[in-house]
Amino acid sequence: MADPPDPADHVDPLERLDRVVLHHIVNSLGWRDLRPLQRAAIGPLMDGEDTVLIAPTAGGKTEAACFPLLSAMTEQRWAGASVLYLCPLKALLNNLLPRIDSYAQWVGRRAALWHGDIPESRRRRVRTDPPDILLTTPESLEAMLIGVKTDHAHLLGRVRTVVVDEVHAFAGDDRGWHLLAVLERLERVTGRAIQRVGLSATVGNPGRLLEWLQGAEAGKRPGRVVAPETPRTSGSAGAGSAGAVELDYVGSLDNAAKLIAVLHRGEKRLVFCDSRRQVEQLGAALRSREVNVFLSHASLSIDERARSEQAFAEARDCVIVSTSTLELGIDVGDLDRVIQVDAPGTVASFLQRIGRTGRRAGSVRNCLFLATRKETLLQAAGLLLLWGRGWVEPVTAPPDPRHLVAQQLLAVTLQRHRIGDRLWPEEWNGLSPFDRSAAPILRHMVEAGFLDEDGGMLFIGPEAERRFGRRHFIELTASFTVPPQFTVLAGRQEIGRTDPAVLTEERAGPRLLLLGGRSWRVTFIDWARKRAFVEPADRGGIARWTSSGIAGLSYALTRAMRDVLLGADPPVSLTHRARAVLAEWREEEAPGVVHPGGTLITRAGEDVRWWTWAGYRANATLAATLPSIADPVQRPTDFAIRLREDLTPEAWREAREMAGNGEVMVLPNVDHRAVSGLKFSALLPERLAMATVAARLADFDGANATLTEPVRLLFAPSH
Repeated sequence: MADPPDPADHVDPLERLDRVVLHHIVNSLGWRDLRPLQRAAIGPLMDGEDTVLIAPTAGGKTEAACFPLLSAMTEQRWAGASVLYLCPLKALLNNLLPRIDSYAQWVGRRAALWHGDIPESRRRRVRTDPPDILLTTPESLEAMLIGVKTDHAHLLGRVRTVVVDEVHAFAGDDRGWHLLAVLERLERVTGRAIQRVGLSATVGNPGRLLEWLQGAEAGKRPGRVVAPETPRTSGSAGAGSAGAVELDYVGSLDNAAKLIAVLHRGEKRLVFCDSRRQVEQLGAALRSREVNVFLSHASLSIDERARSEQAFAEARDCVIVSTSTLELGIDVGDLDRVIQVDAPGTVASFLQRIGRTGRRAGSVRNCLFLATRKETLLQAAGLLLLWGRGWVEPVTAPPDPRHLVAQQLLAVTLQRHRIGDRLWPEEWNGLSPFDRSAAPILRHMVEAGFLDEDGGMLFIGPEAERRFGRRHFIELTASFTVPPQFTVLAGRQEIGRTDPAVLTEERAGPRLLLLGGRSWRVTFIDWARKRAFVEPADRGGIARWTSSGIAGLSYALTRAMRDVLLGADPPVSLTHRARAVLAEWREEEAPGVVHPGGTLITRAGEDVRWWTWAGYRANATLAATLPSIADPVQRPTDFAIRLREDLTPEAWREAREMAGNGEVMVLPNVDHRAVSGLKFSALLPERLAMATVAARLADFDGANATLTEPVRLLFAPSH
């Protein structure tokens, strides 16, 4: 016999909220009800469960976290800084503070901000009189833990809950490993388990994301994923129909500017580009056509970006051009249109971007893709094909973060002044890989002088002081490497930062740079302080920044692009131009690079290529796994690997058998110079640093799937 229904199952979740909070939801915000996500979050958050809340951009995740936590704060009489609210971007924290503080004031509480741009006077007030909710970044939290000015127990000892906004953005890179390690150390300060709440956009593996967020206690504490609004039908984008997405081919960035200048006049348009250089060039092109345009990217100064975002939020007939910085929830008001120049690298990014629209009643989510090259048209079509299938990338932490293990060993030694040479793994509560498996890294750090050992205790060593000791070890708090840049100043006003190459390369005439969508003439360069002074110029500026990280598309996306070449169309509106270019691809080029029955090996003169359509990482793995037939002097692409010109069918079969027909995979080859992009690689033996980079370059699953497919050799052996 089935158990009788529990009466508690029929209790309205709103009944659990604090009466004052509920009053203000109705009377201050004017809301008749909460969204399904916000209702579903009340129980687990007030019960102290670890929770991941999943909803599209502007889905009400901040309120879903704040209302129950403020109610718990009142009900359980939390005191001091009881809630930490962590974000990946300082701009997002700035944007959220007024809203979160206004909610806190409903119940007589307050919120405050702490990050690298907050002046010392305001930090001092936070240290003396901690707020109830402290908004900060993981890097600033690390700085609090190692800073000599902060009384850890007074400021952080009463933390009950940590909210991690845009948690998916952390989990997919090294900042996630850093975040987890710092949260474990925070629990050592509080002496209790801390409730962990993640706010996330749609991801392909939400259960795994929750497990990741729980850290050392994964599976041991109550936890749940709350995602009542995310299921969607193929091609729906969560709102509206597939017709709200259109794919066009314009052939150049200048043509994209012409179209944007005349399209949807009178409306507010957000244009995404996937490089700072493209943002600058498009912004300048739109400004020359008298479009009211604003720019936002990471190399613009804080004031410049804030002015742009505020002006855009208050304007109507205007365009803001941005990199992914405006993907992560920063409020720029109601939008009419999202326009994507070329294509993002992931479906998750696209969902974030299209989620910016359709917020007003009666409007639908929409996105117009403008491809400036044939290759990016194909990428956009492949991405939209995946989206139409309802597929979203799983979020996966980068493997083997040995450099961050080393960083954490230094950081915790700074925090505690000394740690036991046997007890150090306890600082992270057994969280892997910050556990005893890191012993070889610790031994190397002692041998290299980064740590000193005396009487069973470990101390900061002279080599750590020399390399990282400047400004109270501030470089030790950030897990990512930032390429060197020069600050650009017009008088006393900071415009932003530019790549040194713009200032050093040989060029005839005056030195002109493009920043903020405007051209500037360089009048003086202060090389010692890395500053460039400029004055306005009419035109001709150059924008350039050094890219960082490993380039390349995923196995899933490149396979979807292959499907497009084989005839699959994404479930969106295709313009006549887009259809014509795709038809040209399929008729003229596709037969030589794709085949429905498997992969292809082709020869053009001495150029032998294996068209895998497996993505850069899988191809790099395959090139290393098949050394007897892969050309040793090559850089694999997303789509193909170059093979030796004397390849024969027999040599192919032998190489495949040597790899166990996909069972034996080898890490990609790595140039020793590549470790420079791995922050704190100096703390590791070179062989471990190179092994870490190689592991991050590999895609064993994609390589295995490709190697076990049928292959067609479309050439006669050379003689």
